[in-house]
Amino acid sequence: MDTPTRLFLIRHAEVAEPYHRVFGGRIDMDLSAEGQRQAAALGRYLASLSFDAVYASPMKRVQQTLAGWDRVRSCPDTVVDGFREVDFGGWTGLSWDQVQERFQTEAHRWLDQLDRGGIPGAESAAGFRERVEAPLRDVLEKHAGQQIAVACHGGVIRMMLSILLDIPLPKMARFEFDYASVTVVQVLPHKTEVHLANFTPWRDRS
Repeated sequence: MDTPTRLFLIRHAEVAEPYHRVFGGRIDMDLSAEGQRQAAALGRYLASLSFDAVYASPMKRVQQTLAGWDRVRSCPDTVVDGFREVDFGGWTGLSWDQVQERFQTEAHRWLDQLDRGGIPGAESAAGFRERVEAPLRDVLEKHAGQQIAVACHGGVIRMMLSILLDIPLPKMARFEFDYASVTVVQVLPHKTEVHLANFTPWRDRS
């Protein structure tokens, strides 16, 4: 019988206040003070677990989220450029209200817009999938039957789950992934199961 691979998908903690409800994408922003608190709680939770490997986006908000985790300090994570957040093109740096005003579209439908090529200058959905899927498959192959963590971004987590669960990317809008949240999937050759979704140690553990 195949031993399942347990994949922990970790979203970075809260970003600096000027970037709240903003399409940050490739902007390399810092965490807020609240984000630092969230990251500390997340680090304590992750320290209670055992991982065979940890991978992460190179962006500051992810690296700062992991900075307080002893596992990463003692054994540095493997940075994967393909796990950067999606490039929002012409929406980058704009608030949800500004997107509505300038492009006459509902910002919360961004996954659908990305999938249809409706965001000017943005990374294509196909290109986004390709750059995320290649390293994701490599990680799963290299660590088959092990427990691994990938720290990244909300958009990247949605793309990974779209790939692993065979769900169209726009449908992933039905899932919420809060700051400093943990989502766990179990990957087998014939299926992928969600075992934990959007668990936030800083809020769900008192």
